[in-house]
Amino acid sequence: MTLAERAFERLQAWPDLRTGHPSCGTGRALRSPHGEIVHFHSDRDVDLHLTGRAIERFARDLQGSTAIHLVPGSRWVTVHLDCDTDVDLLLSLVSMALKAYQGQAGEAAATCNFRRVTVVPRDIPA
Repeated sequence: MTLAERAFERLQAWPDLRTGHPSCGTGRALRSPHGEIVHFHSDRDVDLHLTGRAIERFARDLQGSTAIHLVPGSRWVTVHLDCDTDVDLLLSLVSMALKAYQGQAGEAAATCNFRRVTVVPRDIPA
């Protein structure tokens, strides 16, 4: 089972999320009552929709992670899953996204980062 499959399986069990087709047309999506939250594009690359406020608040921390890739002006962040810790990070960020969107009116998700981010594999010591 790939890391993305493992993360998808765990998130799919969350009561606030349901599966669907991503608006970008590639992969699988998880939606909240407020809109698309996560796009699983490959065995390792996942796009997560955050509020602008959440990105501003955590930008420094997000930029410090080798698993996170930000696109200027995008409210989607790309998470590259290389290890179990990256899956845990994704789950934490999804939880944060769900809380951030509570109480907000549903909105159409802007275009995700698919094909806008090139991930260079990081060296992981054996």
